[in-house]
Amino acid sequence: MAGYVALHQQSINDPEGFWGDRATRIDWHVPPGRILDADRLPFTQWFVGGRTNLCHNAIDRHLPERANDTALIYVSTETGIETRYTFAELHAEVNRFAAIMQSLGVTQRHRVLIYLPMIPEAAFAMLACARIGAIHSVVFGGFASVALASRIDDATPTLIISADAGSRAGKILPYKPLLDEAIALCRQPPKHVLLVDRGLADMARTPGRDVDYAPLRTQYMDAQVPCVWLDSNFPSYILYTSGTTGKPKGIVRDVGGYAVALATAMDLIFQGRPGDVMFTASDIGWVVGHSFIVYGPLIQGVTTLMYEGTPIRPDGAIWWRLVEQYGVTQLFTAPTAIRVLKKQDPETLKRHDLSSLRTLFLAGEPLDEPTATWIADAIGKPVVDNYWQTESGWPMLAIARGIEDLPIKFGSPGLPVVGYDLRVVDETTGETCPPGVKGVVAVAAPLPPGCMISIWHDDARYVSTYWSGFEGKMLYSSFDWGVQDEDGYVFILGRTDDVINVAGHRLGTREIEESLSSHASIAEVAVVGVADTLKGQVALAFAIVRNADVIATTDARFALEGELMRTVEHQLGALARPSRVIFVPVLPKTRSGKLLRRAIQAVAEGRDPGDLTTIEDTTALDQLKDAMQMS
Repeated sequence: MAGYVALHQQSINDPEGFWGDRATRIDWHVPPGRILDADRLPFTQWFVGGRTNLCHNAIDRHLPERANDTALIYVSTETGIETRYTFAELHAEVNRFAAIMQSLGVTQRHRVLIYLPMIPEAAFAMLACARIGAIHSVVFGGFASVALASRIDDATPTLIISADAGSRAGKILPYKPLLDEAIALCRQPPKHVLLVDRGLADMARTPGRDVDYAPLRTQYMDAQVPCVWLDSNFPSYILYTSGTTGKPKGIVRDVGGYAVALATAMDLIFQGRPGDVMFTASDIGWVVGHSFIVYGPLIQGVTTLMYEGTPIRPDGAIWWRLVEQYGVTQLFTAPTAIRVLKKQDPETLKRHDLSSLRTLFLAGEPLDEPTATWIADAIGKPVVDNYWQTESGWPMLAIARGIEDLPIKFGSPGLPVVGYDLRVVDETTGETCPPGVKGVVAVAAPLPPGCMISIWHDDARYVSTYWSGFEGKMLYSSFDWGVQDEDGYVFILGRTDDVINVAGHRLGTREIEESLSSHASIAEVAVVGVADTLKGQVALAFAIVRNADVIATTDARFALEGELMRTVEHQLGALARPSRVIFVPVLPKTRSGKLLRRAIQAVAEGRDPGDLTTIEDTTALDQLKDAMQMS
């Protein structure tokens, strides 16, 4: 582990030297005069005095050598559209988009809210904002009006960019009515709305406010808009954390630190190089989409594949078809998607040539060992877990195979990534826990480049939310439980607010879920703590079976439930055994694939599940209630 250990220690002990070297991986119009300013922690500034531009680093700097190489591949199984853009073509589209935005009054530091489905224009818009120094705020397409309105009011955009509709699993999702309702709810409506008409749904236009993209694109077909050279610590974008209730929490990222961090991640973790094709099966509305659909691959000169569709339409082989057809070298998705594929016909994994694929990367939620083992065996490729957050912007834990090809331990995302002084600490004292002892995953200041620099217009909230959990210590709290083994590998055990307190004993839901998932009959499971008058809380499990035949009769259901309870008791002890295992056809999730644990808990306790603006299937909670009544 000498290569990894030495480099990680250098990044912690000599951050100026380490990041000064990494900064040479991007273009600077004015080189930084000071690598790190940590005089006002936790407000860290990286590459002080440097001036650069994300769009220049993603597109313009590649034009001399690879103008005709493919930069962006777009595939929509919803509309049947598949197209490619070279770096030169992408450059032209972004210039057109930048000129359109300028014609609508957008200048440096203005906010532009992007409310679009997974279409190329979403990437054009983001890159165009970066080009002219506007601050974009991408809101996941299809967000309900109230949630969208709160984000509009917080960001106060000069311009909103939207479309007539999106489509998911063949179902048209009109956007314009949601946007109109949201604007009607706003205290500060935008001056203009720029509309991309996909021809999927009728949409009304508000005269004087709404303008169509297509004729403006024609008008500015030959536009040349120069990059605005921005201070390294200028805000690049605002991204609201999913599921936020009340006042939105807008994560703010910088320009220079983010560019350097992404170049580092693409090099050391994802091992991307020009000629590679990276397929990140996420959405541009989430941080993964920002970092590894749009900016990261392009900064590295890697082709990025942008996909509108599901992993099982038209069938469970669609992703593997894309790998073969486009020569995908890195595939990045969430464990939930792999669990979905696990339920498909095994033949779908043998239908296409996967020889181009070097690595499958997984992130977004804890990766259980059964899922990791299954997909690794099924495709015969390395599976590299990684752990990070909207706030971090790039991985905090991973096996950085670009440094050293260390062993993978299924169940662990890996080791602290360079730049992160990451520790597992006691929840009360903030002292580092011994190996094998559960604590809170925290990072000592300063955070490395690429991490959030504050909350939009709310520095006090930034400090109180993330930096005030451990008195007397400047530690960023991830709000995740973890445990670190003797080799330094960290295992994530779930959110600190997902802990079950059973008769004074604290149990992580993740540990129980992993135990239940190890049973051959279980495809997916969620465990929540439910109020109990005797024990304070008890664990309640909701499980999806791989084959409905195993619970076809009442006796069979009880038999399987008993087996599952015995499995948990055997692996974790009687205290961790759930009070019940309830079999359900579907689990409620966000559109990004994360379990809505708090909503599940609320339903189990007979409470109002609250804000469900991010839910994927609105019938899932009703099916949960029905299953509980039947049980």
